[in-house]
Amino acid sequence: MTTIGLIGAGHIGSQIARTAVAHGYDVVLSNSRGPESLRDLVEELGRASRAATSIEAAEAADIAVVTIPFKAIETVPVTPLAAKPVIDTNNYYWQRDGHVAELDDGSTTSSELLQRRLAGAHVVKAFNHIQAGAITGDAQAPGTTDRRALVMAGDDADAKAAVGAFIDEIGFDVVDLGPLAEGWRVQPNTPAYGPRLTADELREATAAAVRPRG
Repeated sequence: MTTIGLIGAGHIGSQIARTAVAHGYDVVLSNSRGPESLRDLVEELGRASRAATSIEAAEAADIAVVTIPFKAIETVPVTPLAAKPVIDTNNYYWQRDGHVAELDDGSTTSSELLQRRLAGAHVVKAFNHIQAGAITGDAQAPGTTDRRALVMAGDDADAKAAVGAFIDEIGFDVVDLGPLAEGWRVQPNTPAYGPRLTADELREATAAAVRPRG
């Protein structure tokens, strides 16, 4: 049984946990407030879920999900995530996270900075351009006409294969942007950030993105 280990269990993380359990995955949940604060969510999700510390969630994960504010990425465990696929759902908002010069000037991306911290892991950017409720609300079976698509970007082919299979199974087509550095194409204020788009529409929107330069 594949286990999804969640570092963060807010709006996005809890929805990923719900859809993962519904599709037969086990989930291990963690947040900054401790396992006891996740009691209600674990009761809702049932026996396929448990609450833990972030280190324990990282250790248990076959696929990890980092879904915390960007300003908190220095709290993400490093050693337990070595060699694992790590989905990064993050977006950088300077109003919340404080100014980061290399993000403000567009010279790198928040996912690349997470990858820099998790040097032994395989970060894949995904789920950052969809509202939380749509993760369950917009899901459709493979082959459905007008199926919504989600982007992924990453540097490791095996990690992207695992993440892409997960995204497809829970209800979405996948558009592979290529390397992690291309994740800027779905950052806030780009055409692909937010709207419900099919795979063809999402490819057009990401191709039309203009990278900010400081």
